[in-house]
Amino acid sequence: MRSRQILVSVLVLLTLVVSACAGAQAPAAPAAGEKAAPAAEKATPTAEKFTYEDEWGVVVVPKGDPIRLGFVAGLSGAGIDVLGIDEQRGAELAVKDKPEVLGFPVELQVEDAQCSAEGGQTVANKLVADPQIVAVVGHMCSSSCTPASDIYNQNHYTMVSPSCTAPSLTAPETHKPIFFRTAWNDKIQGPAAAKFAYEKLGVRKVATIHDGSPYAEQLGQEFAKAFEKLGGKIVAREAVNVGDTDMRPVLTRIKAANPDMIYWSGFVAEGAYIAVQRADVDMQNVIMMGADGIRAKAFIEAAGDAAEGVYASAASPASAGPGMEAFLKAYKETYGEEPTAPFHAHAYDATMMILNAIEKVGKVDPDGNLHIGRKALRDAIANTKDFQGLTGTISCDANGDCGVGAVAISKVENGKWVVVSE
Repeated sequence: MRSRQILVSVLVLLTLVVSACAGAQAPAAPAAGEKAAPAAEKATPTAEKFTYEDEWGVVVVPKGDPIRLGFVAGLSGAGIDVLGIDEQRGAELAVKDKPEVLGFPVELQVEDAQCSAEGGQTVANKLVADPQIVAVVGHMCSSSCTPASDIYNQNHYTMVSPSCTAPSLTAPETHKPIFFRTAWNDKIQGPAAAKFAYEKLGVRKVATIHDGSPYAEQLGQEFAKAFEKLGGKIVAREAVNVGDTDMRPVLTRIKAANPDMIYWSGFVAEGAYIAVQRADVDMQNVIMMGADGIRAKAFIEAAGDAAEGVYASAASPASAGPGMEAFLKAYKETYGEEPTAPFHAHAYDATMMILNAIEKVGKVDPDGNLHIGRKALRDAIANTKDFQGLTGTISCDANGDCGVGAVAISKVENGKWVVVSE
């Protein structure tokens, strides 16, 4: 009897368990005419996807990697290297003052374009082959800038030159959207030199000499146009080749025109030969004037005593911004000498313009990578307004001219360049 009671109890328990399991597996179906209760929605957190788009492409700098800028100048060649090294130092000091942007270190990739069209093309092709180069500080010479700007423009790499001053680079019909400069346009420098020669020196007859480069040829043309407009006369127009050392044939032809002044629009090496060899054709008393291409200590060293009394135009110290004094102190402390050429501050400003633009348009993704849009960067540089640079207050116009246009005239006196007009 007891066994039978136990068996009945076990069967009851099993029935209860089966019923409970069935109830847990499926809810009761709704009665006819009733609506089913809505199922509870699961809350699934979704992280917002990071996007950064740019029609020219995006440079992605991985977390921990540096922001890489190209730096291009003429770093070899007689009378050229001193100009390029001076610019390199200016760019290096800018990076020293702003060593990181948005938490990423800044690095310069230094390249030598040798102040030539071939060098400019070679370096530009090398840089655009590297997708991690964000932008370019440079080039130094207009002969290098001109072909390089075509290559950078095709590949959407922005360049800011400290010293490519040829008017054609920012002429509306030939300007490339990626080209900017912190140096002035020679449409400013040429007329300023002509005005000084005509009004201050009393010169009325000038012979011009250039070296065939875009810089020298176009600067000479701007000087000549302005000088003739003032009432002066260009009595001879001559050209030499880069690397020439015997200037006597050219000087002999010039002597026949009996000029009051020789205007040389090229660089240090050839300029020094012209200065020295004037005496060989009995023109030692004829005034010589150059421009920022010779306004360097190297010209005085190369020409020796013949440099005395030579004039040259360059950027005016009077237009310098409030940071110039500290910069010059840092330059001397870092490199053990005073600046050796005219464009150190322009290179500093060109570098800072690019870094400031990166700071404006760069975005760091959740994984810590930096994204920089190439067109966004170009547009930020183009929109530079009232930027307080070392060279003065910088604003870019529609054609890439950003430089402050104050010109000073210097003269070699007792073996040093001395400002005589600004």
